[in-house]
Amino acid sequence: MKVITVSNTGEENTLLDVKDLNVEFRLKNGTVKAVDNISFKIKKGEFLAIVGESGCGKSVTALSLMRLLPPRIADISAKHIKFDDVDISRIPESDMRKLRGRRISMIFQEPMTSLNPVLTIGDQLTEPLLTHLDMTDEEANKRAVELLSMVGIPEPEKRLTQYPHQFSGGMRQRVMIAIGLACEPDLIIADEPTTALDVTIQAQILELLKDISSRLGVAVIMITHNLGVVAAYADRVNVMYAARIVEQGDANQIFAKPSHPYTIGLLRSVPRMDKPRGGRLATIDGLPPNLMSPPEGCRFKPRCPLANVKCDTVPFLEPQNKKSDHLAACFFTDKASKEGSSIYLAETSKHTGTEINKKEPVLVVDGLEQYFSVSFRSGWFSNVSGTVKAVDGVSFEVYPGQTVGLVGESGCGKTSVGRAILHLNQATGGKMKFNDIDLNPNSIALVRQDMQVIFQDPFSSLNPRMTIGEILEEPLKVHNIVPDQEERQQKIAELLLKVGLYPYMRERYPHELSGGQRQRVGIARALSMEPKLIICDEPVSALDVSVQAQIINLLEDLQRELGIAYLFIAHDLAVVKHISHKVIVMYLGKIMEFGEGDDLYSNPRHPYTKALMDAAPIPDPKIERNRKKIVLKGELPSPLNPPSGCVFSSRCNFVSDACKVETPILQDCGAEHKAACIRLDELENA
Repeated sequence: MKVITVSNTGEENTLLDVKDLNVEFRLKNGTVKAVDNISFKIKKGEFLAIVGESGCGKSVTALSLMRLLPPRIADISAKHIKFDDVDISRIPESDMRKLRGRRISMIFQEPMTSLNPVLTIGDQLTEPLLTHLDMTDEEANKRAVELLSMVGIPEPEKRLTQYPHQFSGGMRQRVMIAIGLACEPDLIIADEPTTALDVTIQAQILELLKDISSRLGVAVIMITHNLGVVAAYADRVNVMYAARIVEQGDANQIFAKPSHPYTIGLLRSVPRMDKPRGGRLATIDGLPPNLMSPPEGCRFKPRCPLANVKCDTVPFLEPQNKKSDHLAACFFTDKASKEGSSIYLAETSKHTGTEINKKEPVLVVDGLEQYFSVSFRSGWFSNVSGTVKAVDGVSFEVYPGQTVGLVGESGCGKTSVGRAILHLNQATGGKMKFNDIDLNPNSIALVRQDMQVIFQDPFSSLNPRMTIGEILEEPLKVHNIVPDQEERQQKIAELLLKVGLYPYMRERYPHELSGGQRQRVGIARALSMEPKLIICDEPVSALDVSVQAQIINLLEDLQRELGIAYLFIAHDLAVVKHISHKVIVMYLGKIMEFGEGDDLYSNPRHPYTKALMDAAPIPDPKIERNRKKIVLKGELPSPLNPPSGCVFSSRCNFVSDACKVETPILQDCGAEHKAACIRLDELENA
């Protein structure tokens, strides 16, 4: 394994030099300028982050560097794209194939679609070794075992014979990293490598990438919309908006003193773990422009609080002072830097939601159990069967006007709780009451109108063959909420306006809306039933931070106005902190800790809760890079064979022999604050 000592000074260290890159897509109804005249450099061993909203050109930039865009519809041009002083934009495709995987590798956003489902992990790991390095089969297998060990996958020899579907999401992503590292490349391009992962797995993978970058001298281009990740790991940052780079520079400079109004807006849109639960999140009004017909001049002008007629001409990237490599494309960088976040008007007052009526809960869940019997073939002649305890003895209450956050890693049972309450899955044990009505298969129809859901993926939950108007009209007709046709149309217009959409959008189909707009339609559909409770299943996980802030503000506004209660399921702890009055932390089907939001976040008692919070990045390099963290090791155990005693014992940094035998119960550790840990008193005094 090569080890390179890197000095990030001087032009001789430049590994990749991109100058005036342009990418256009020729479509049936016009030409999209997906990347517009961007330039940047990356040095050996440097970690560069490219950030911006969906559709700004981040991924297209990466794919154009790799020459992976289809030439049938994509036109790529550049003054040069020099990789190690060779202009790779002009070399033959045969030479480019020798570079891909060997000296430049890419980690794609979704490993399940990037890994071949019919080839073993070993076959996919050894392929680049056999192709590029001319290794023997024995040498390639030995190197594959070494790579799997390097990325933290246990029992690598056994794993080589397994298939992608037999790996968890985090393990598949690690395999993608291992394939990227197989030939010891000089540059790794990582396109949203942690978007769908839990914060704990995300932290493990990013620590691995950063360690490889600094130890082996590998340059990394990280494409992401997670500003906390950028703050924790990036050396330099490119901020993109509408196909152009609007700001670039050292990560510390950009976070400490952003100079472009768009960068300032992005940073203000993010809920933060290190800030007290305050008022509304700041948002960037409007949407990015249509790149088929972008506005003249500055493309951020329609959404910019500082814009005037001067912005009708195109601003160019210019240094913030004579010796600075911090560049911004704005005519008002001095004012933006000086006034900072105050250029955006936003309510900063404390939450003034409806008073929570603690006398009569709208939902009571008592000892909820959701077990699944599973059976699958483990080999040619053997079957494996067992019971997965997806939800095991969960109890909580939700009151009118209250938001209860439900957090934990994937597979902990969060969504199963929501589906059991909605009777989309039939619970196998426990009791549930909604407005004093016992929930069972016979009574669920009576409360269906009052209990609604916002699904994680609005695109798959909206009928693609129905217009937005028809989607919103359907529940009004089925439940006879608004019998008159004319009144229904008026109600649909009111619903669209309430969620920040225009009435004319009723004529559109789901595919004609952005992700944030589709999520608003999902909220409007839930509101059309005039519910008392909405179960929000990861409603903002796939959205850009600016759109996420708009949706969170909308949910809070509706709660204040209508007194709706929310069960808010998410894995983003900063979002849950901002919106929730009470927080429940789950692990392998059990509640590890719960309490009032402010109390639980300021004084977490369970080791798992502490690890989750430590893994959630804070968008401030000064804080993020200096704080001590509890890093969880290993993967979530198989729910078919959970650890005995405390289910968290196999990953806990404070485990004792008693933890592996005794099952902990929830103990009081404050007003309305409980945690399930047998070493609670010892850990508090440690």
